[in-house]
Amino acid sequence: MANRTDPLAKSIHGTNPQNLVEKIVRSKIYQSNYWKEQCFGLTAETLVDKAMELDHTGGTYGGNRKPTPFLCLALKMLQIQPDKDIVVEFIKNEDYKYVRVLGAFYLRLTGTVADVYQYLEPLYNDYRKIRHKLSDGNFTLTHVDEFIDELLTKDYSCDTALPRIQKRWVLEASGTLEPRRSALEDDFEEEEEDKEEEQPMEIDEPNGREKDNHRGRSPARERDRDRDRDRKHERHH
Repeated sequence: MANRTDPLAKSIHGTNPQNLVEKIVRSKIYQSNYWKEQCFGLTAETLVDKAMELDHTGGTYGGNRKPTPFLCLALKMLQIQPDKDIVVEFIKNEDYKYVRVLGAFYLRLTGTVADVYQYLEPLYNDYRKIRHKLSDGNFTLTHVDEFIDELLTKDYSCDTALPRIQKRWVLEASGTLEPRRSALEDDFEEEEEDKEEEQPMEIDEPNGREKDNHRGRSPARERDRDRDRDRKHERHH
């Protein structure tokens, strides 16, 4: 009874949600002490408290393929199928990085292709370090953005087969997704605008004509312009 999927849960990708984790791994999870002691009776509301206690990601490890708490909680989410709003709140959680990646992992397994790209791609801007348990039981350091890249580009993550998703360019061509815009593009454009505003127009002494300050700058003139900008900055502060 404790291992059955919620009767109100909907089929995901044409199957029982828990079947998204292969049978042998599910069996290991059901037999684990963490599942029996920590996951019993969890609801969509109380599961977040357990997720806040996570300190690493991972699938199974050791000779007997013991499951990590991260994978146990992922299966619990598949079992109780929390509302999409709750999953999105997991992903948007900036205070607890393991809550965020757990939500991202669950959405990657269950979400539509449009939702997967919409909610996971912004996490490419999260560079925080996370610990990942390897199959031999040792830990390695990775980052949130690397974990997200694995979810979007690989076939497996945390000993779980990821449902196939279409390539981004295919979805862009069909109009399902807008072209991806990197956060760095906005920073680059702001820098370019600042540079244009700071570039003074030079006047030729003999005839008063303005020189084109955008082409053919010498290194010396560049240094002078930078010094002038620094002096202006010091005067403002």
